[in-house]
This record gives sequence, structure tokens and C-alpha cells, in this order.
Amino acid sequence: MTIPSKAPRLVLASASPRRLDLLRQIGIVPDAVDPADLDETPLRDELPPQHALRLAAEKASCVAARHPDSWILAADTVVACGRRILPKAEREEEARRCLSLLSGRRHRVLGGIVLLVPNPEGGPEGHRRIDRLVRTDVTFKVLDRAETDAYIASGEWKGKAGGYAIQGRAGTLVRWIGGSYSNVVGLSLHEVAGMLHGAGFPHPAPSDPPSEQ
Repeated sequence: MTIPSKAPRLVLASASPRRLDLLRQIGIVPDAVDPADLDETPLRDELPPQHALRLAAEKASCVAARHPDSWILAADTVVACGRRILPKAEREEEARRCLSLLSGRRHRVLGGIVLLVPNPEGGPEGHRRIDRLVRTDVTFKVLDRAETDAYIASGEWKGKAGGYAIQGRAGTLVRWIGGSYSNVVGLSLHEVAGMLHGAGFPHPAPSDPPSEQ
């Protein structure tokens, strides 16, 4: 008698409802959501790409310790102007500074993604790591005072990297985008689908996700 293999268990190491919604769009529903509580302060002289990948890896490692037999998916999104990492705006003055800096300029949105795959034979590490760094270039229109005030009044900026959420009213502020739209929202669907498929996780084929702008 053949004993059926146990279905793999996927844990999303993120508190972001946007990432969970994005995964559901392509038919991936994590078995658990277990965010990591980390200090996300950039290290001294840390560049934006390094920061995004480091935080994604630390989130994944932290959560993997609590789910040693599960697949772990973690991500971090960084909005950067040059070498400068913009904060996740929590106060109005932070959001205004971000919008002022982004007004009329091109900036980068960097998505660090880490997938930890359980080692079927155990081993000292317990998981095999796969990571990706996704870059999207975004250009804002020149914002006048009324536009900035209206966006601040919406409250959408709270807790958002760079002080804006492209999937909301800030979509009207974006003049041009080059690369993955879902990466700016919080998770590149193309990359995640490809990573899971390549590692053997059962889910819709990577050709199935909705096309990205």
C-alpha cells in the first residue's frame, strides 16, 4: 500500500494584507500567515537592494524557526531615491517629505523575495534558500500643494513605504512605470509564481498569473 505524500505547507511571513491578496489573485492561499517582528532600520551604509534582500531573508529565517517543516515565503519592499531609503510613513510630516521628494522624479521600488524550501533529508540548515530582487522604476508627476493635501487627507499613505500606495489614489500621481506593477503593490506575482513552480510547489503554472503592466 502506497502512503500518499503529505501536501506541502506554505507559510507567508508577512503582516501585509496586500501580499496575501496578491497571492490569492493567482490561486495561492497560504496555510498560515505568521509575520516576523523585526527592527527594519537600515544598517550603516546599507544600499537599498541589500536592505530589501536582508530584511526578506531575516523575516524568512525568523518564521522558519517556528515552522521547520513548512515552505516559508517572505518579502520586503523598499522605495529608494538614489541611495536613499524612504521610510514607511507613519506620521503626516513623513508622508509629506516623501511626496515632496518623489514629486516630478523617477524612483525605484525594490522587492526582496525569499523562499525557504524544507530539506526532505533534514540537515543542519533545515531549508534551502531561493531569493530574488525585483526592480520597478516609477515616475511621479509634479505634485502641486492641492494634490499633496488631498492625498495626505486620504490616509492611504499610513504604513506605506515611500508614503504612497499605487493601488489606491496614488495611481493618479504616477506618470510612468517600468517593470512589475505588483512589485510596487508589495509582491511580484511573476517572480513568486516562478520561484514556487521551479522549487516544485504545487500551484497554478507561472504562465497563469494576470499580466502585469
